[in-house]
Amino acid sequence: MHWIEYPLFLLIVVGLAGPVGRYLARVCERQPTFLDPILRPVESALYWLFGVDPEEEMSAVLYIICFLLFGVCCTIVLFLILMFQRWLPGGPADAYLTTPMTADLAANTAVSFTTTTTWQAYGGESTLRYLAQVFGLVAQSFLAGAAGLAVGFAFIRGIARERSATLGNFWVDLIRSLLWVILPLALVGSAILIWQGVPLNMTAYISVHTLEGGTQILPQGPVAALEFIKNLGTNGGGFFNANGAHPYANPTPLTNFVGLLAIAVLPASLIITFGYMARRQRAGWTLLIVMIALFILGLVVCNWAEISPPPQLAGLHIVGGNMEGKEVRFGVGESVLTAIVTSNTSTGSYNSMHDSYQPVGVLVPLFFMLLGEVVFGGLGAGVYSIVIAALVGVFLGGLMVGRTPVYLGKKISSGETRWMALYALLTPMVVLGLTAIAVATNAGRAGLVTNSGARGFTEILFAHASCMANNGLTMAGLNANSLFYDGTTVIAMLAGRYGLATLALALAGRLAAQRRLPSSLGSLPNDTPTFGALVFGTILLGGALCFFPALALGPIVEFFRQ
Repeated sequence: MHWIEYPLFLLIVVGLAGPVGRYLARVCERQPTFLDPILRPVESALYWLFGVDPEEEMSAVLYIICFLLFGVCCTIVLFLILMFQRWLPGGPADAYLTTPMTADLAANTAVSFTTTTTWQAYGGESTLRYLAQVFGLVAQSFLAGAAGLAVGFAFIRGIARERSATLGNFWVDLIRSLLWVILPLALVGSAILIWQGVPLNMTAYISVHTLEGGTQILPQGPVAALEFIKNLGTNGGGFFNANGAHPYANPTPLTNFVGLLAIAVLPASLIITFGYMARRQRAGWTLLIVMIALFILGLVVCNWAEISPPPQLAGLHIVGGNMEGKEVRFGVGESVLTAIVTSNTSTGSYNSMHDSYQPVGVLVPLFFMLLGEVVFGGLGAGVYSIVIAALVGVFLGGLMVGRTPVYLGKKISSGETRWMALYALLTPMVVLGLTAIAVATNAGRAGLVTNSGARGFTEILFAHASCMANNGLTMAGLNANSLFYDGTTVIAMLAGRYGLATLALALAGRLAAQRRLPSSLGSLPNDTPTFGALVFGTILLGGALCFFPALALGPIVEFFRQ
């Protein structure tokens, strides 16, 4: 069955990428859309309310400052909501809130949701009040997703424009992303979840009697308000600790499939938006094909690892693959598809426990997160991650064949190369540095409550890679609710969101100021299968050079020791 679902998912994503990508380009360029009669008055009112001049554009530096300022303000507001949630009215009752909201946990959670990481070192149903979920987490899922999309728009303009000192207006991009893209899609998607049985209420927790004669507490709440936007905004996280494995959050295969489409379609479409606005549509499709190729490679390898009977159970005639930690209603197929989709984006949703995956099954999502958001990616982050990978490929290809390093008419000189190098090196410096500190200190090793050795090392590396990728996936074998991990994961989340975005926008500012060079015999073609293969190889080779030693200490050595 999963061999039907896998190609169907990819066909739908690729089929929607074209029309959705063109729609996003119209939103980005403030061109007419079918939603204008409803949303234009709202847009104008918001500009008036916040004192925004929609005709005033910003330099790359000012755009970065506004993006950072918005993130700081959102983080402070969410931190205050979480710290003072005990005084909020409504459920659940205090008796069910067994995890204290300490200052370090509140700060970690605030940074997590405002960076679209949604790293959760707590169980939602045992920690947060309903109104804290709605006004805190749900609101930030909308705002953080819109801010990421705005940065993506600005980066695309940097490639598309020439002799320009500006990249657009952050506040205009933020409002238009929210009104024209995220809000309408979230309303439709949430309605589908409610139709499929996801709760949306403020009811108190319910105690029921089970068939075995015991009692069980059924948590309630405005679940549907969070569950779709967390995927659409590539935020992840979940209303419940079990996330997408909880039957209230993800009750049917349809809700699971729709959630995966919500994660992947917008980031994939942004690549087509990039090609459309840069007037090089074939270049956009070339990068999307590279993404699809990497996605298929990871899907095949992870599926092979999980569909095979676990070697620990050899001789017991177990059929059906590795079902440990997986929901029977989803099975191996939908669990693997979800793991690959969410690890390739900055969406930490999950419907199975990755700590129960086989070593190679863990290796695939871990490696994708270490690569950065080059396959689909998050809103905005995906497009600048794959384009910068393409720029690196152009530079390396130019060195090998003696051609001028030019991408879509923009010359890659020493100044641009410095920003590209910093972008490429930031992830390994942060992830490997924090992982080294964690495994070398008692505070870091104290979080290993389930595993040690190679699997324990993988859990620590997985946590920091997830936070750096603004993903939020966890192997669930690491106790991250401690002062040490609340601090180190915040560092990774901030670097992954604001560090990489700042470098990308600075590079976009330099490219926007250039004059577009005409194509010549000395230019490297940027829209051919050969160039796609060059980008594909650059991504895999760069990831292997940076992270193979760390992976060899974790999932690779564990695989050979089975």
